[in-house]
This record gives sequence, structure tokens and C-alpha cells, in this order.
Amino acid sequence: MTGLSRRTALKASAAVGAAGLPAPTLARATDSAGKLTSFPLSQVRLKPSRFLTAQETNQRYLLSLEPDRLLHNFRAGAGLTPKGAVYGGWESLGIAGHSLGHYLSAVSLMWAQTGQPEFKRRAAYIVEELAACQAANGDGYAGGTTVERDGKTVDGKVVYEEIRAGKIDASGGLNGGWVPIYTYHKVLAGTLDAHVLCDDPGALTVAIGLADYLGRMFDALDDQQVQTVLRVEHGGIVESFAELHARTGQPRWLDLARRVQHEDIVRPLAEGRDDLAGKHANTQIPKLIGEARLYETGGDARAAKAAMVFWETVVADHSYVIGGNSEFEHFGPPRKLSTRLGQQTCECCNSYNMLKLTRRLYAWSGEARYFDVYERAHLNHILSQQDPDTGMFTYFSPLASGYARGHSTPTDSFWCCVGTGMENYSKLGDSIFWRDGERVLVNLYYPSTLDWTEKGLKLEIDTDFPYDDQVTLTVTKARSATPISLRVPGWCAKPAVQVNGLDRAATPEGGYIKLTLRAGDRLTLALPMSLRTEAMPDDPDLIAFLNGPLVLAADLGPADQPWNSFDPVVVDAASTPPLVPVGAPQRFALADHGRPQGLVLRPYFEQHHNRTAVYFRRLTQAQWTTLEPTLVADARARADIQDRTADIIRFGEQQPEVDHALKASPGTQDSGNLTVRSRILNKGFIAFQMATAPGPLTLQVTYDGAARGKTFAILVDGQEVAREVLAGDRTSTLNVRSYPLPQALTNGRGKVTVRFQMVSDQWTAIFEARLVRQNRAR
Repeated sequence: MTGLSRRTALKASAAVGAAGLPAPTLARATDSAGKLTSFPLSQVRLKPSRFLTAQETNQRYLLSLEPDRLLHNFRAGAGLTPKGAVYGGWESLGIAGHSLGHYLSAVSLMWAQTGQPEFKRRAAYIVEELAACQAANGDGYAGGTTVERDGKTVDGKVVYEEIRAGKIDASGGLNGGWVPIYTYHKVLAGTLDAHVLCDDPGALTVAIGLADYLGRMFDALDDQQVQTVLRVEHGGIVESFAELHARTGQPRWLDLARRVQHEDIVRPLAEGRDDLAGKHANTQIPKLIGEARLYETGGDARAAKAAMVFWETVVADHSYVIGGNSEFEHFGPPRKLSTRLGQQTCECCNSYNMLKLTRRLYAWSGEARYFDVYERAHLNHILSQQDPDTGMFTYFSPLASGYARGHSTPTDSFWCCVGTGMENYSKLGDSIFWRDGERVLVNLYYPSTLDWTEKGLKLEIDTDFPYDDQVTLTVTKARSATPISLRVPGWCAKPAVQVNGLDRAATPEGGYIKLTLRAGDRLTLALPMSLRTEAMPDDPDLIAFLNGPLVLAADLGPADQPWNSFDPVVVDAASTPPLVPVGAPQRFALADHGRPQGLVLRPYFEQHHNRTAVYFRRLTQAQWTTLEPTLVADARARADIQDRTADIIRFGEQQPEVDHALKASPGTQDSGNLTVRSRILNKGFIAFQMATAPGPLTLQVTYDGAARGKTFAILVDGQEVAREVLAGDRTSTLNVRSYPLPQALTNGRGKVTVRFQMVSDQWTAIFEARLVRQNRAR
């Protein structure tokens, strides 16, 4: 099947899911992931390549971190003396502790991937410290979160005790905590990883203690209260409870996993409906990983269907060309992506979790299409996350033209995507080799070795894929003939195989070339790559370029230099991509078809320090002649407003509202299904904090253009700066209004509180607020 037809089939399968996807016809699996299993990391080693280099870069970063500093809040909260100063960034905020969980998972994975004892030693030390915190607390609890109470920062355990007593506030957080159960889950998941990857029975004991404390909190609540708690991001707690059932056989954990399913999300998906628009993307994905694990451990068919429909929907209707999803961390309307290109597309955590879900669904059926999706996201998104020079990680992968990636710092970031990044680069070998009984399946072509010790089999992959289309697989050791399946990517139309220099049949069956190899056999697989374009689902003239598995992006220059030109376009291009190879592999020029001229395209993932263009508007020559002046003027205007923006908040989106400490009266709400997210003002107020900048500032606000006769006051730090009466003079479009602020209100203040107070009883929608400098930054 060609790449186009495999892609078409993928989209068709999503449509089937929406119509009512049947649950998979698999026997209930209580102690395995499904029909197929990946080989454990301990049996896979990476060979010298860009993948091994990335792994080694991550090893250095992991070893530079001090577990005692990550454990600071855990010991302090348990009444024990901390052994290290707390780190900065998110580790100094209420969400603290999530990084320890990710770190425990990462060092456990790295021990399995490399066999280096220091990683196992660190995992064991963290488990021992968590056990000490549990002993001091006396009830299984160990946590790093904090919360404000009476103007003081206190241990986050108070949130769980309040909830247990029936006091629940799920507005804008959980009882004033950022996302406490999300953080708790990361720690629980880390102990489960340490248990299986490091063979540490003490880690399971700690995990059971953590889970029991949380379980007793849920036991004290009725079903409605549980669902209220679940409105706040809670990570993959369903998965962890289900996993504990698989490891212990205790029904309590399966019962808990079923009880903490978030019905507002699971029910529509189980009914085949896409109700994702406007929802925080990475909040949802772990829930569906949990549904998949719930099916595997408990046989729940509804859970399987929800997981499958979600995967099909996100892949076909919410994903960009690099395999990532979300803008500003949120899903938008299905298949409406062309207007959702910005600086904050494709949160890296999302792909981390989508690939976990992809692995589970692949294990159920062995369908090659799952690894077409996995390969796309892993090569183009996951491998773009790490700065190869520093080992630091990106949060977003910007797909709007002219933007560059931003990276974390070693000790003062600790975002969620730093945590998942630490894990991503500790398990680069976890999905290369799979098994189906006695058969070995090769799903990714990364230089590596497989040592299946139980069967006396050793395989080696040598290749410069994806920069070269030749892959060599050598059987260096085998007791007997071994059945092998080689995945043929959906983008490859004419694979070719030789064994010991002789041609072999290369007709894929279900996406795989199947053959039998013996000790000493040397197989060469050719996967010819071809150039192609992929259009936005809602705009056939907005295209991206690919060659084989790689998304190509125009190099718009170094990140520290501005891109002040218009978004690159392709002029008078036929359906065949107008690219010409130049120099090194995977380098192409747009020749005479690109505007601006002279653009060179190369793989998106490798452009760590560049501004890029991924999507290109396709124009006729006549269209270009007409539009050029407008494009140039718009580019200048965008560059100007971007340069002058001190702060911006987009309403109706969870993270921006949390970041800006938004508070709202009960008369306001976020919009549920608008193409552009907003917050509805209705008889109430919204208030939020914004960062200032030196010099005179203007508050620039975007409203619903059709709003008419709406009256409200705008206050900054309690002082009214405007009384707005919207006139509805821009029907059915957005209405941008500007309010110059007195310098006395902002000078010398790092932040100000902006408040919108409704005066009339009618509602209006507010989309965005910016604080912009009246003069360009110097």
C-alpha cells in the first residue's frame, strides 16, 4: 500500500470510529499489553548514530541533576530536614514534585536502556527517600506540591485532606492547588517504572502506599464529588490504578480505576463522538491511556472503544504534519487547522502521551498503520525537542512561519515538557523491535542491536536512516531459523530486499515483508523515498513538504535574528513538489517557485536554532502579483505588534488563564465550541494579572465583533481606565480596541491586575488581551 493510500485508510478508519467503532475482538489480558509486546529496553542497545548521541546528551543532563534537590519539598512536607535546596522554575511553584516523578521514570528507563549502574542507584535512592517520607507521614502520603493558605505556602497534603472531608473547589485548580493529582500521578508512575525496570520490590511497596492514600480520599466521596474532582487535570491516575491491579491481582485497584474514569471525556468518545474542541489537549490524552490499560486489565469494552475513537480522532482530525497536536495547548474544531498555526503549536507532552497510546493500540492488533503514525511523530516531533548542544527541551514546536523553538534551562524551568523530555530521550530504543510469539517485528529503522537472550538470537541494524534509504539487518547469532517481519512505511511504494546479496520477494503483507533468517544472514532493505506534499485538511492550498518520513521546513535564518518578511509561499507550482536536491541528503531548494527566493528546505526536526517555515501558501502567478503588497504590509504589522507586546492572555484556555492568575465571578464562563476560544462576560467580572514593561503601555483587547450595546468598566489595579460600550461596528468579525494606560499605573510595577466589570446585563465575548508598548522596544 502506498503512503497516500495508507494515509487515506487512516482517515477512513477515523470516520468509522465516529460512526461507531467496535471494540477490539481480543481476549481479556490481565498480565500483558495485548497480542504483541515490545522487547524490553534491557535487550536493546543503540549503536553509534544521532539517536545514540541524543541519548548520551540526555544521560549527561540526568546525571547533572541532584535527587536531593528534587526531593526537597517531599522531605520538608513530611517534617524531615531537606538535604538540598529546591530547584527553580516549576519546582518552586505549587506544581513542584512532578519533576521527581519524571526523573525517577527517566533514570529507571536509562538503567534499562544502558545498563549503567549509576542510574539504578539513583532510582533506588529516590525510592528509599520516598519510603522515608511515607513513614514520617504515617499514612502512605508522599508529595511535593504546595498551596497557599492564609497568605502562607503550606504542604499540598492539605488539599487531599480537605477533599476527603467533602470540601471541593474545582474552579481554576483544585482547592487552590495547581494540579495536585497530576503531580501525584507522576510520582506514582515513577515508582511503578522503578519497580519493573529496576526490579525493585521496594518501589512497589511505595507505589501501593501512594495509591492507597489517594484511594482512601476517593473512597470518602460520592460519585458526583469524584467527577467534580476529575474536572481538574489529574494525569494518568486511571492507568496507575489499573497497572497496580495487573501487578498485585487485588480487585481494589481495578475498582478504583473504574471509579475515577472522567465521564465528561470518556462517555462521548465511547459513543463515537468528537467533543474535544476547546479542551486542554494533554489533560485528556493520559485519561485515554488509562482507558486502554483498563481494557487490558479488566476487559472493559467501553474503555477500549473510547481509547480507539480518541486515537483515530486526534490523528486524523487534530494533528499537524509533524504528528503533534494542539495550539496553545488546546484542541480546536476537528479538521480546522489552517487558522491554528502559531508560536505555541504542538506541545511536546502531547506527543509523548500519544505515542504511549499508539504503542498500546498497536499491541492489540499489530496493524502497521499505527507505526506509520508513531514514526511520523517520533522523527519529526520528539526528535525536535532536545537541543543537541545543551540537552535542554522545548515546550512547543512552533509551526507558524518565522518562529524558532525556545528551550528550557538546566535548573530554572522544569516544565511538564522537561519531565517528558527526560523520559523521551531515555527510551529511544523501546519501540524498534517487537515480538509476536516467535516472530520478530522491526518497526523502526534506528541503528541498534537486539539480544533476545532467552532464544539465543542477536540482530543488528546498521543504517543512516532517515537520511539514507538503505537498511542492513544482520543475524549475528541464532539457534534456529527465525521468522522476521519488516515494516514497510506507508510512504514507501517500492521496497526492495536482498538476503546475502540475492534478491528476495518484497511484497508487503499487511504492511510487513515477512521472511525467515538464519545465523549469519545479512539482509539489505531499500526504502526509496519520494517527495510529496500534504495539505491542511481545511485548506488544500496550504501545503507542507515531505521526503520519506521527514517533514521539510524552510530555513529562515538563526533564531537570534528576526524574520521580518512575509510567510513564504510557493508560486505557480504544479502538483509535483517543485524541489531540487542541493548538496547534503535531505536538502532541497524551491528553485524559482519560492517567495522569497533562495529558500532551502531541510528536515524540521534538525533545525533546533533556526526560524522555520513548515506550511506554504500555494498561489498562482496572478494571485502572487495581487497579494504581494498586502503580504509585505501584514508581515511588517505582525512583526511590529510582536516586538511591542509585553504580555498576552488568550481567554478560555486553561494554561494561559492559570499563568495569569485569572479569577472570574460565577456569571462568567469559557466558551465551549467557538473556533476561537473566549471568555463570556455576563453580569460579572474577570480579573487577571499581566506583566508590564518600561515606558507607556496600551491595553489592547479583542472582542466579538458582533457585540452591540454591551457596557463594562475596565480597571487596572483598581483604577478605572475605560468604560466601554461596544457598538457592534464590525459585524461577525473580531473587534480590536485599544486603551492607553497612565504611566503612573504601570511604572515600576512588574505586574498589574486588569479587571473587566460588566455594567449592563447583556453578555459579550472577550478573546484576547495584550499589554503593548506604545514605542518599539530598544
